[in-house]
Amino acid sequence: MLSPAQMASAVEEAMHHKATTSPLRSLLLAFSGGGYIALGFVFYTTSQVGADALPWGVAKVIAGLVFSFGLALVVLTGSDLFTSTTMTLMAKASGLISWLQLFRHWGLVYVGNAIGALTVVALCYFGGLQDNAGGQWGEVVVATATTKVGHTWFEAFVLGIGCNILVCAAVWTAFAGRGPADKILAVMGPVAIFVASGFEHSVANMFMIPYGLFLGGNGLTWDAFLLANLIPVTLGNIVGGGAMIGLYYWVIFRRKDGRVAVTAPTRDDDAT
Repeated sequence: MLSPAQMASAVEEAMHHKATTSPLRSLLLAFSGGGYIALGFVFYTTSQVGADALPWGVAKVIAGLVFSFGLALVVLTGSDLFTSTTMTLMAKASGLISWLQLFRHWGLVYVGNAIGALTVVALCYFGGLQDNAGGQWGEVVVATATTKVGHTWFEAFVLGIGCNILVCAAVWTAFAGRGPADKILAVMGPVAIFVASGFEHSVANMFMIPYGLFLGGNGLTWDAFLLANLIPVTLGNIVGGGAMIGLYYWVIFRRKDGRVAVTAPTRDDDAT
């Protein structure tokens, strides 16, 4: 098992590798990453059909646990996700990449995630999943999307921070895992906390809110999606993952004389 300092080194190496990989590879890995997160929300939605009969907290914990398999798929398949790739700020802080490389990678991953998430929206919509359980499945989608666009701009920003602290903590601790089971368990706890608590994930919202829009949910508009949710949540995700996890642990473990040699394999570099 890697020590915390070795995990920091492994994450920095992985982020350096990601930011310097080819644009096509970045886009393809991001496409699958967005798709897997969307599929996690498909499972989330199914788990909430009929959940009104359960205590509110119990229903949300179940939702969080099932959604975590979406991030587990991202980690295990080596796909890329905008929220965790914000930790490339570590590589920038160490002088391993330029600002151009960092923002180019962020842009490619963000676009790829969006395309992947919207592809799953299309698959679900034309497959008629919204009609499952007498239409209750679609009602969960609309209700969830409506809640997401109901936050104030500042609330959405802060919820984005909280989300990505937990998502990046999940990805970070997955580096300590030596096999698939270890990595899945490392991911489940933090992701369940963020989902059950109502924090906001920009890529997940690229699936749920457009799906709600296609279903004609009242109060759902593209302006509300972009301006009241996606933009502030994205900015919050950058602060939460890039600064409050990536740079925070870079200062502790990687800054100047704090650098350490990695003595364990670190080529989990695509598993974020």
